[in-house]
Amino acid sequence: MKVLVTGGAGFIGGNFVHHMVNKYPDYQIVNLDLLTYAGNLETLKPVEDKPNYKFVKGDIADEAFIMDLFEKEKFDVVVNFAAESHVDRSIEDPGIFVQTNVMGTRVLLDASRKFGVKRYHQVSTDEVYGDLPLDRPDLFFTENTPIHTSSPYSASKASADLFVLAYHRTFGTPVTVSRCSNNYGPYHFPEKLIPLMISRALADEELPVYGNGENVRDWLHVSDHCEAIDLIIHKGKVGEVYNIGGHNERTNLQVVQTILKALDKPESLIKYVKDRPGHDRRYAIDPTKIETELGWKPKYNFDTGIAQTIQWYLDNEDWWKHIISGEYQNYFAEMYKDRL
Repeated sequence: MKVLVTGGAGFIGGNFVHHMVNKYPDYQIVNLDLLTYAGNLETLKPVEDKPNYKFVKGDIADEAFIMDLFEKEKFDVVVNFAAESHVDRSIEDPGIFVQTNVMGTRVLLDASRKFGVKRYHQVSTDEVYGDLPLDRPDLFFTENTPIHTSSPYSASKASADLFVLAYHRTFGTPVTVSRCSNNYGPYHFPEKLIPLMISRALADEELPVYGNGENVRDWLHVSDHCEAIDLIIHKGKVGEVYNIGGHNERTNLQVVQTILKALDKPESLIKYVKDRPGHDRRYAIDPTKIETELGWKPKYNFDTGIAQTIQWYLDNEDWWKHIISGEYQNYFAEMYKDRL
């Protein structure tokens, strides 16, 4: 089987490439990534010389390039992680989110139709559902929760989801969609909450926390997410949406306090800053469908997962320090100069 993983140099996509390359040595895994600021080939060092792995640099929104690639490679499965994903950046520049997240998805769908891909899987987010009130802990997002977006980022992901499901209904394209809660774990780009707080705490720098820190997120370890997507592309029902959640709700402040305690740093490093416009209050996923239909269960709770994650960042300082310094952006040129 030949699997295309788009956005495989990003955080979740990179972890998924590791998972697939190592679990399925008889599969061919092709990693397509444009290597924008969040794409980091150093994440793929452990697998880059494996015989069942190949990297291709390119843009999912470049239709001619994508059609040529699909014609050449004859993919069986497409798993689309490629996306602009940072909410603050979407507020600053919504256009690039439309280009990558919406137009890029449409291009991949057309290529999948034309070349007979057996399964197209769209990796989405619980942010398409909007948010839940803080005073209703009994409420959760299900697959039937109406879409109600809050940011240009979530609006672009919701639009992509609708295109995917429409292609199934209109053209019979064999699609599935997954919507996950906040991921954390190894290789997380250090602009996001957990790696940002770890790196800044280690440097004894102020830790910026939006508002009063009471916004709640359901945290999902990235390896549990990868296992879930693996199950969906192999056993999931075509045309269906699956929610993937960790049952690990924490306020942002609790997450920051947990990191400070683990690193033996004082809470005086916390600095409360002006809240983000349209900041969602609470995300919480009900993963009953994927648990009952596909037998998925998360292996990590937040306490074990955050301890493993913090230790990974302590053991891999070079990886995230290269990002902070910008050195990671030179890796493609250095690694692939003799291969192009």
